[in-house]
Amino acid sequence: MTASKADLRRLVREAERRLSPTEKAESDRILAARFLASEPYRRAKILLFYAGAGPEPDTRPLVDAALEAGKTVALPKITAPGVMEARRIAAAGELVPDKYGIPAPAEGSQLLPPEAFDLILVPGAAFTPGGIRLGRGGGYYDRYLPRTRGVKLALARRRFIFPALPIEPHDIPVDILITDD
Repeated sequence: MTASKADLRRLVREAERRLSPTEKAESDRILAARFLASEPYRRAKILLFYAGAGPEPDTRPLVDAALEAGKTVALPKITAPGVMEARRIAAAGELVPDKYGIPAPAEGSQLLPPEAFDLILVPGAAFTPGGIRLGRGGGYYDRYLPRTRGVKLALARRRFIFPALPIEPHDIPVDILITDD
């Protein structure tokens, strides 16, 4: 792999801009159905989601379904540059835009430790079939995931799966990749 992570992120952003609303909606529908039918989701009691923003898969239906099923749900809250924690929510309506405009738990929501999660839904710009991920560039998850014990799962659109990606020692792969194809 000769392209840099920055070059690949640029390529992915360009491809994301070309994703039509219809393509995104259909992909989101398939990804949600496959996630909710997955064994790791069905077994999990305590889950860490992320709030899909912009071209990312829409995770709101997953959050709503997990809450409706009585599961404990948390989302990340950025607390300092490069630092995130997981905060419990009781309803998706509790989320408020953070300084980046991404929905996050409100101040005062319950902190859950990284080792509490059975399942962690991990975002990424691109993936390999084997679970190597190219993040968005902040390194938040690469710093957080080593402290977790749960299954690391990602949702990926087929157009953002590459045969190989550059990897560095601190990069944390996902255990399971759910795709829309």
